[in-house]
Amino acid sequence: MKKTKRSTVKRAPSRGHYDAETIHKILDNNHLCHVALVFEGAPLVIPTLYGRKDNTLYIHGASVSRLMTSLEQEIDLSISVAKTTGLVLARSAFHHSLNYESVVLFGKGSLVAEEDKEEALKVVSDHLIPDRWEEVRKPSAKELKATKVIAIHLDEVTAKIRIGDPKDDKNDYDLPVWAGVVPIKEEYETPIPDSLLNPMIKEPSPSVLKLIHKT
Repeated sequence: MKKTKRSTVKRAPSRGHYDAETIHKILDNNHLCHVALVFEGAPLVIPTLYGRKDNTLYIHGASVSRLMTSLEQEIDLSISVAKTTGLVLARSAFHHSLNYESVVLFGKGSLVAEEDKEEALKVVSDHLIPDRWEEVRKPSAKELKATKVIAIHLDEVTAKIRIGDPKDDKNDYDLPVWAGVVPIKEEYETPIPDSLLNPMIKEPSPSVLKLIHKT
């Protein structure tokens, strides 16, 4: 990963990470990113699903959407991904914080060619739930035509991670106030069947069972 002036963490620089392993791990553990760009002279931020393969991030959307029609012009963009992993409760109001993991990338997107579009969409599907693509109907020609996929190379990227205890002022450690971390954990719960599900289908697909048993 390329460390540049704008990708270098300024506040709490020790929390910054620039290696591919850390960045890929955070991206692979999350599903939603926020894409920032300038649209018609004003800032615009749109949340969307993504998928990663090697050193490329893929996002998709309707062919006529603002996001897709803007990004296919290869304009400057920024993308962020973040997850809160704990509430950091200090002895003073000022030093309360969050434990978190985040990624911010800078770059430009490019339109995925028609012949590569279905494979890119599979990457997004596999990122959401592995093996589901093989269990369901594939996109029709009409659906593929109505969809665009943008590829963004993971070149100028930063991860930032906070872990550990609150950082109180020295004089505050004797205050009669509980301090510590309340962990936050994401987990999958029991699947809820579609109200219109065929009654002959008694349990979720293997991909779903594998997902929920993993946690």
